[in-house]
Amino acid sequence: MPFLPVITGLGFITSIGQDQAAVRTSLRELRHGFEPVEFLDNPNLPVKVAGTVKGFSFPTPNWRDWNWPDRFTVDRELVRGLAPHGVYAVCALDQALADAGLEPAQLTDGTTGLFCASAGSPFMLGNFLTQMHASRGERGNPMGIVSSIAGTLNFNLAAHYKIAGAVCGFVSACASSSHALGYAMDEIRLGRQSRMLVVGAEDLTAESVVSFSSLRALSNNPDPATASRPFDRRRDGFVGTGGAVALVIEDAALARSRGAHIYAELAGWGQAGDGYSVAASHPEGAGLRSAMQRTLADAGVRAPEVAYVNAHATSTVAGDRSESLALHAVFTEQGAKPRISSTKALTGHGLSLAGAMEAAFCALAIDDGFIPGAAHLEEPDPVCAGLDLPRASLDEAPALVLNNSSGFGGSNVCHLLRRPT
Repeated sequence: MPFLPVITGLGFITSIGQDQAAVRTSLRELRHGFEPVEFLDNPNLPVKVAGTVKGFSFPTPNWRDWNWPDRFTVDRELVRGLAPHGVYAVCALDQALADAGLEPAQLTDGTTGLFCASAGSPFMLGNFLTQMHASRGERGNPMGIVSSIAGTLNFNLAAHYKIAGAVCGFVSACASSSHALGYAMDEIRLGRQSRMLVVGAEDLTAESVVSFSSLRALSNNPDPATASRPFDRRRDGFVGTGGAVALVIEDAALARSRGAHIYAELAGWGQAGDGYSVAASHPEGAGLRSAMQRTLADAGVRAPEVAYVNAHATSTVAGDRSESLALHAVFTEQGAKPRISSTKALTGHGLSLAGAMEAAFCALAIDDGFIPGAAHLEEPDPVCAGLDLPRASLDEAPALVLNNSSGFGGSNVCHLLRRPT
């Protein structure tokens, strides 16, 4: 490829840390971000644990009641059009730009684009529609639409940062920010853009989390230390989380010309559909298997060369089993045995946020020379036999890392990250 996308900036607002140093420590030491919660002031709800975003508070839909840590600056005029996850996103993107050594004025000449991913804000949308119905359409928040629907991130961030390059939002459930990252890679590889900002974010509210209870997808385990345990035989569902992660992606030549630190090269990506169910994973992981194979082919890499796989594994019974079978097909059956873990054991499942968040974790692992362990794994599901699931983080420097994501409708997306050459 004449243009090589590389990662030069990272920003984090997550349950395991709100800056790069804290996130690195949590990943290395397997510190989870879970706390007891009570959604909707209802102690009878079976969902008792979430990956909380510390220091941020959104008690009502009115932005005047919102709070965030003092070290973050969010312009009060901007916040009027944001959802809670938009506040997370601004804080994460400001971090990523500072990390990359970029000033806002460098983003406005049309060579920088912005791809975002979120599900929108059911919290804000519900309030907006309730107001509309109560007034029979005669009154409403003028910022109600732009703060609530699925494009809220790209609407607000593109205008605030004056992005004149490619701007787009992606909605493919839990694969959304992985799609954003993949297509951002292509914008650079094809020479359409020199730099891309990729942001994934989600609210952490009852409206965004508790609704998954009706699918029986959430863990009912009240113990924060064991509620999220991907690949464990006793797993019973995922733990919800919110937050935001931002990545700055640049052409390698541009990054090197300005002396930017390069965390990782983005060597390839791939996607494939299951063609199976609106919500359930393919029982044999067919789509994810194809997405992994297409990613390796795109990068020109053989399965035995991959050192670490950050699995999508959310801690659901069916999903983890499906991914285990896909991993066997792509790796074990080819004589390959990469280290495998799911960092959702620490963060919880960030839905649209998950792919970008975990790609950023992979970049940290490459940059810092470690592999996150499979936290909370006590008794692996028998279907995992033959997979290398280290219980502790390892001081091993992975040269090639695969990141997996899967979403509703059978959307499967993978990225391959490489140590900079």
